Amino acid sequence: MSNRATLSLFAAAAAIVIAGLWLTAAPTSAPAQAYQPARTADGKPDLNGIWQALNTANWDIQDHPAKQGAVTSLGAAFSVPAGKGVVEGNEIPYLPEAAAKKRENAANWLTSDPEIKCYLPGVPRATYMPYPFQIFQTPQAILIAYEFANATRTIQMDGKEESPSDTWMGWSSGRWEGDTLVVDVTNFNDQTWLDRAGNFHSDALHVVERYTPVAPNVIDYEVTIEDAKVFSRTWKMRMPLYRRLEQNAQLQEYNCVEFTEELLYGHLVKQPSK
Repeated sequence: MSNRATLSLFAAAAAIVIAGLWLTAAPTSAPAQAYQPARTADGKPDLNGIWQALNTANWDIQDHPAKQGAVTSLGAAFSVPAGKGVVEGNEIPYLPEAAAKKRENAANWLTSDPEIKCYLPGVPRATYMPYPFQIFQTPQAILIAYEFANATRTIQMDGKEESPSDTWMGWSSGRWEGDTLVVDVTNFNDQTWLDRAGNFHSDALHVVERYTPVAPNVIDYEVTIEDAKVFSRTWKMRMPLYRRLEQNAQLQEYNCVEFTEELLYGHLVKQPSK
């Protein structure tokens, strides 16, 4: 046998031995451990803190390009930023008549959007407006305070009380499914929108929210929307929520009512007689 053939056989044998040693020494891969969130005194995931969505869903919950704003004199200051949608499949299953209403809303956004009039934003829109909100958690109830319009809602964890009436923020009943806070929201009026693009609902809206902590400062937020008067089927939105980590982070007062008085009631001001 030639020297070259002998070296080739030796190299092949060495490669086999090394591969065998690597396989026996390599650790077996274990499934990733699920995130274990911090706990409150009663053992539930601790959601206390100030949170905020970092997306453009308040402009439009579906995919949208950048475009000129409604007030051209403001130039880029109030133009619409491009953004990825938060709707599952990027499709909202409007009934035909409701789809026409959505287009009408979009065309008249500057005068029709309830946000412009400082109405309470509703659920889920309050969650992804470009302002923070704070969660205060107890075993009996969870309070969420939103910066916009000083809106608040209480999630009843005992599930015994019923809503006395329909409201902008609905009636929230909560329960825990493992580490996920599930909130069932009903008893809405029809006075809120889902975004500035004219997406809307009726008083038959039923919302199910799921708050799942997935990292020390991240909540996975999933929303299921049902409204038989407006949509042909249920549909979902999903997005991450991030904890605000600034030192001494706190909600600021944004009482926007005073900014809408001229818009809503200016025509009622008595004009001086000539």
